[in-house]
Order: sequence, then C-alpha cells, then structure tokens
Amino acid sequence: MAIRTFKKPSSQEDAQQDVAESEHDGRISYTASLITQGKHRFFTLSMPSDTLAETCIVEPRNEEPIEGFQRALDSRRAKDIARYIDSGFGTIPSSIVLSAQTEADLTYRRATRTLSFKKTPRSFLILDGQHRVFGFKLATSRLRVPVVIYNNLSRTEECRLFMDINTKQRPVPNELLLDIKRLADTETGSEALFRDVFDLFNKKPDSPLLGLMTPAEKAKGKLSRVTFNNALKTILESFTGSEANDVYDVLSSYLQACISGLRAYELESSITNPTLFRALILLFPTVAERVSDRYHDDFSVVHFDEIVQPMFQRMKKSELQKPGASITNLHDSFRKALRSGFTIRRGSSS
Repeated sequence: MAIRTFKKPSSQEDAQQDVAESEHDGRISYTASLITQGKHRFFTLSMPSDTLAETCIVEPRNEEPIEGFQRALDSRRAKDIARYIDSGFGTIPSSIVLSAQTEADLTYRRATRTLSFKKTPRSFLILDGQHRVFGFKLATSRLRVPVVIYNNLSRTEECRLFMDINTKQRPVPNELLLDIKRLADTETGSEALFRDVFDLFNKKPDSPLLGLMTPAEKAKGKLSRVTFNNALKTILESFTGSEANDVYDVLSSYLQACISGLRAYELESSITNPTLFRALILLFPTVAERVSDRYHDDFSVVHFDEIVQPMFQRMKKSELQKPGASITNLHDSFRKALRSGFTIRRGSSS
C-alpha cells in the first residue's frame, strides 16, 4: 500500500485526516461515516480538492469530463471561485454532493469506517457543487473539501435528488447581502455611499420614503436596497465627491416633488414601484440641471416642484399606474413630457 504524499498539515486534525487516506492498485480510501435519512443512505467524508476535480463529471454522457465542464458550466463563476481559493482566505464549508457511478466500484467497510473507490475520471456524478468542483480544478491551491456520496442510485433517483437539492434550497437574498457587506468589510466606496443614503431615507423623520423601504429583504409595496442601489448607480456622477447627507438633502427634495406629482393622480404609493422609481431617479440629473440654471443650485422642494409638476400634468395616468417593466420607455415618456413644458425665461428689464 502506497501512502499518498501531502502538503504539511496545518493542524493535528488535518494530520489525522491525511493518515486515513491511502491509495493502492488504483483504488483510493478515506475514513467516512454512513448516514441514513429516510429511505436514503449516504457517506460523509472529506477529500482533497484535486481528487474531486480528477474523479467527477457533470453529465455521464460526456466522454471527456473537462469538456463537459466547459460546455455545461459558467466558466466565469468557476474562475471567481478559483481566485477566492487562491487568495489564501477562501473557505467553502458546504458539501459537494456526488452520486457514485459504476466505474467507482464503491466499497464501504463498517469495521474500519473506510470508504474506497476506483480513481477514474468518471467515478462520480456531481449532483450539487458543479461550479465549486470546476473552481477547484482551476485553482492552484489544494484544500480539503466536505463531501456527501450517494451510492446505487438509479438515473431517476439521481434526477429527483438533483431537483430536490436545487429547488428546496433558498439562496440568500441580495438585499441581505448588501445589508451586511459593511460588517463583512467588503463594500466599495459607492456601495458605502448608497448604504448611507438608503439608511437616511429609511430612518429620518422628514424622509419622503419613511416607512416605504426594506433594508434586508424584498417586501411588497416597499423599496429594497437592490432597487435603490441600482437606481442610484445611474446618477452616481451627479454626486461626485458628495457626502451621504448632501445626496439625501437634494434627492429628498426631488422625491417630495415627484410624490406630490403622483398624488395628483392618487398614486403616491406607486413611488415604490421599481420601474417608476428607477425611471424618476434616472430623470433626476435633467431636472436638477434646470433647477440649478434657474435658481443657482438652490435645490429646494419648491424649485423641484416648479419643474416636475407640469411634467406630471402631461403624463397619462395609465403610464404611472401601470408603468410596465421598461425603465427606458418610462424615462423617455418623462423626458418628452418635461420638454413639452420647457420655455426660455427672460429676465424683466428694470
């Protein structure tokens, strides 16, 4: 029996895991636990990432596993995983779920809690974790990975298990990820600005959006961080070098004027519609430029009101009530209505 050579273990636990792994006559063995859940039994163990990459396929019909990965998977996502691992800080504790194929000739010895299989490029079909395994293949670093292995599954059972895994799991909402980015110290400068502005609109007593925002999840009739951030991205250049309070003050005045325009149609609650909100924010630089020209950067509610009220009066109620999904189309309608009321003001002679 030939004991595999590994990197120097980083801990006593790693050393014990490495001793438990051996290779002999084309078979590889690991210490594993047998677990029963309902009618299914599966094995839990840890394996080196490079072994996973060498023994797993995505689709059994693929003659060449690597080509199978490239056709079936998002290579950009896999490269992101590889970079994350190679950064030295990467950790992916969730298990890769596999189905042993006949080529693996999987064998389990209860007495020694040893699971062995033939090391072939088609030993396992990946049921969950395809991008992670492909990322392991691309990474230069080697790490141990938790693995779950099912055995003796029919094709029907593999398909059902694949469907169960990919429909029962719920991804973390993007709203929550944005909400905790500050705590994770992964925010960009613009994300930090958007977060601060969102929080001001969400908490300040004078906010026109008070009670209409949801910071960590989607909620009907409320603006989420994702919608808010996507809207502000389109006008970021208008606030170059501005602090969050400055952005809030100007946008708050603008949105108060917009909500007043919607109120004329009894549609003020529609401000939380993602299409309507994003179209109005996209219009902001055009409106703000007119306010700046007329009133020398005095961005008060009254001055915004003077610009946007004629625009809302020229809009069809149906466009505001049912804005659809096209931000661009609604924005174009707003611009058209805004241009229709534009006149060049001449100062009176003294």
